[in-house]
Amino acid sequence: MHNQTQSKKIHIIGIGNTLYSDEGVGVHLLPFLEDALSNYSHVEIIEGATDGMKLLEPVEEADYLIVIDAINAGKPVGELITIRNEEIPQYFGIKMSIHQVGFQEVLFAARLQERLPEEMVMFGIQPESLELGIELSAVVKKRLPELVAMVVEQVNCWSEPSEAV
Repeated sequence: MHNQTQSKKIHIIGIGNTLYSDEGVGVHLLPFLEDALSNYSHVEIIEGATDGMKLLEPVEEADYLIVIDAINAGKPVGELITIRNEEIPQYFGIKMSIHQVGFQEVLFAARLQERLPEEMVMFGIQPESLELGIELSAVVKKRLPELVAMVVEQVNCWSEPSEAV
């Protein structure tokens, strides 16, 4: 690419634990996103799983950040949820899984170093089940295409017209 302006880096992090059914939605979505966004050279898709602080670097290096996760917001099961920028950290306080202590601390550390992305969006689905099991619940699985569409739309919104090849 010979454009003068450096592309803004978009990082997409799917977090979740695939051993606990809907808790793993952020990780389950990544293969669909890799297909949908395969032509976008400025987009990096990262499996966050339950890595905690290992995610600090991908967060700090992103100009724009999308996080995908099961979000327990007390909404009807399967409802799609979008949280933007400064609204994000408070939701991590009500994580239902002890495996995911990490992400709130990651955002806090990035903020301390003044390295937060310009914009952050978190997309998620209200989980039906967080029981042990590797399958997503039917109601959550049914919403995955819509979730992919929301992420792609956000990426397009942040991208220069010339960036999708």
